[in-house]
Amino acid sequence: MEPVGSKLSIIGAGAVGTSIAYAALIRGVARTVALMDVNESKVDAEVLDLSHGLEYVSRAHVIGGTDPSVCAGSDVVIFTAGAKQKPGQSRLELAEATVELMRKALPPIVEAAPDARFVMVTNPVDVITYAALKITGLPPNQLFGSGTVLDSSRLRFLLSEHCGVAVQNVHAYIAGEHGDTEIPLWSSATIGGVPLLDWEPLEGRMLLDAASRDRIHQEVVGSAYRIIQGKGATNYAIGLASTRIAEAILNDEHRVLPVSSLHTDFHGISDVCLSLPSPVDRRGVGPTLPIAVSADELAGLRASAATLQAMQRRFGF
Repeated sequence: MEPVGSKLSIIGAGAVGTSIAYAALIRGVARTVALMDVNESKVDAEVLDLSHGLEYVSRAHVIGGTDPSVCAGSDVVIFTAGAKQKPGQSRLELAEATVELMRKALPPIVEAAPDARFVMVTNPVDVITYAALKITGLPPNQLFGSGTVLDSSRLRFLLSEHCGVAVQNVHAYIAGEHGDTEIPLWSSATIGGVPLLDWEPLEGRMLLDAASRDRIHQEVVGSAYRIIQGKGATNYAIGLASTRIAEAILNDEHRVLPVSSLHTDFHGISDVCLSLPSPVDRRGVGPTLPIAVSADELAGLRASAATLQAMQRRFGF
């Protein structure tokens, strides 16, 4: 018998899925953490390995299996299953095989956990999220993607390093596609309450000028490729980012996060999943905040949307 309390299920026991499970246990996110994977020996081994560390974390229970029934009663389901990204391969190139995988895998999981909030992490996450909404018929608040939560964390880290301030005092978002067309929202960013575009460098620090901002933007975009080139996959930071999304849901935090959700009319952008700052709580994702964007940022968002819509059409959505 499973213990009473919140339940987090993770689909896919690869590098990302197990990193989410590990982070969730350390942060005490849920009383039950469930892993599901088609590879029975792999998922059994991961459950056993995680269970051996339960003495050192908040009280929890780890279960796993190959059948969707392992997800029954879940409050949150995080979907990480999909093809592994190869060095130099764009996120959009991963879409075809993963969409076909989802057509088979998602419906029985939704049947097992119909009231869960579903967070898609598999890349290319925006197209995958849109396809998942079409495949499952779930309402847009109940199913959304991890989007640019990780990209925004990368942006904030790089800005904190450049400016010499704690990363927690940097408030800036990456928006649009989680991928090559993503854009930083410089016009709404702040550092310690100071508008980023008005930031004066601290003693010994360099100006945060247009050239510096462009360099930081390119480093954010290239971060995943650099990590994949060196170690084959990104897993730790996305594990923490996904766990943070689950916390916002389970704790009903109303936390503003740049998750990927379905948009119906953001400055004319409709029928596409992309990332913009939105509140996340026990209901799932709420309406996008009416964030101010510059003309260049809006053009960038529209370019992102056009890229994603072209991919959606390619797969019949």
